[in-house]
Amino acid sequence: MQIAIVLFDRFTSLDAVGPYEMLQHLPGAETVFVAERTGPVRNDSGSLALVADRTFAEVPSPDVVVVPGGPGQMDQMGNEALLGWLRAADAASSWTTSVCTGSLLLAAAGLLNGRRATSHWLTLDTLKEFGAEPTGERVVFDGKYVTAAGVSSGIDMGLALLGRISGDEPAMSVQLLLEYDPQPPYDAGSPAKAPAAVVEWCRAQRDAVLR
Repeated sequence: MQIAIVLFDRFTSLDAVGPYEMLQHLPGAETVFVAERTGPVRNDSGSLALVADRTFAEVPSPDVVVVPGGPGQMDQMGNEALLGWLRAADAASSWTTSVCTGSLLLAAAGLLNGRRATSHWLTLDTLKEFGAEPTGERVVFDGKYVTAAGVSSGIDMGLALLGRISGDEPAMSVQLLLEYDPQPPYDAGSPAKAPAAVVEWCRAQRDAVLR
């Protein structure tokens, strides 16, 4: 089994690394980071880089595709090198997945038309523009398509997919070995729970970026 994790300039680190940490435990799986060009690819803050060891052309038919999000996603929405590869890879994949705004790239490639999907809560409405049916769920399975909400939900997506592929007990074993037992100090992880002032501040940050 080959797992291809997409990289592009200004991706969000945890979007890629969260699923990676879960899915790399699949027995016999090969995990590769892919991009238009090989070499280091910088994250959204520019302070961290992951290395793309393969180009899109070198990974034509992965079994699992993982597309992270991040502010750089906006610059990729018309990038046919990436979108074309997503369509071709999807034709052969067993699972096509995304985290956060990575689902907008799947949607832009035409892969989520008529499908239930999720994204970061600030961009859910954008999914509608591409024919997807947005939902506020943390992880959404629709056939072989698996989308996760914002950033940290990629860990849940990776674990859920691990369970679908290898079974519940192996997935629980990975969860235990990684001691994934979240106990956040605040209960403000969704717009339904966070204080109104915090929600509005976050909306303002997004509006500032998109202007």
